Amino acid sequence: MQSKNKFISGILIGILGIVLFSSKAVMVKLAYQYQVDALSLLLLRMLFSFPFYVAIALIYSRKQNPQVVVKSDYYWLLVFGVVGYYLASYFDFVGLVYIKASLERIILFLYPTIIIVFNRLFFKKPINPTQALAIFLTYIGIVITFWGEVVISGNDTYIGGLFILLCAIAYASYIVGSGWLIPKFGVVKFTSYVMIVSCFAVFVHFGLFSKVDIFNLHWEVYLLGFLIAIFATVIPSFLVSESINRINSSNFAVIAGFGPISTIILAGIFLNEVLTLLQLFGALVVIFGILLVSLKKKN
Repeated sequence: MQSKNKFISGILIGILGIVLFSSKAVMVKLAYQYQVDALSLLLLRMLFSFPFYVAIALIYSRKQNPQVVVKSDYYWLLVFGVVGYYLASYFDFVGLVYIKASLERIILFLYPTIIIVFNRLFFKKPINPTQALAIFLTYIGIVITFWGEVVISGNDTYIGGLFILLCAIAYASYIVGSGWLIPKFGVVKFTSYVMIVSCFAVFVHFGLFSKVDIFNLHWEVYLLGFLIAIFATVIPSFLVSESINRINSSNFAVIAGFGPISTIILAGIFLNEVLTLLQLFGALVVIFGILLVSLKKKN
């Protein structure tokens, strides 16, 4: 009975984390209505979340690492902090300038198939027939959804789609590369460390290249930046970790299919975004393809 309750609570925690993560794209699009640029909004996200990750890192720094950590592991941690959360986030925020929040989440949902391809290229892991079918279906679904958006929104969709695809590639690289580091540091400590690295990367990027007065924005932008940092970054990052801890990563991968659906619903409510029937069909094809991979892993 206790095990069943733990599993059910893990599913509910995971769904809550997924919905909060999905709200990020919607809040970013809302902030863009106040003429803020992508880098400034990303800076606010990192500024507001930075103290929380520093505090968590300090608390967990006193705890013993699960495995032995060597000097080179910290170098790789820096690399994955830059690739996984700085570059991926920057590409994501820039892409959202050009495309709908709902389309962004559908494209991002490709990252599990990109992981399969990376594992084949770099670790020589074979791609089985089910995975090959899943990859084929997901990319067919993206073409259907994307083509429908180009007809509606024009060529800017290509620019936005490219940046979101780069985001998915960067995040998939992070997942593949950091998998062997997480057991060494532990989930909470590793997440806090890479987020701190990514925060510093954004601070440096803004300091070197931006001419925007960060203290002269609309108050709504600061509010949305805070909400993105806390409710779409810090809280869901640990909710997802706890959900995976309770129900394991394979089961979580199945419920992760709720992400694009929740984004489509939230974008419809707060942004009045509407997908055509053809685009909804493409989105369902993508979700089915990812679930095919997830269910195969579970089996």
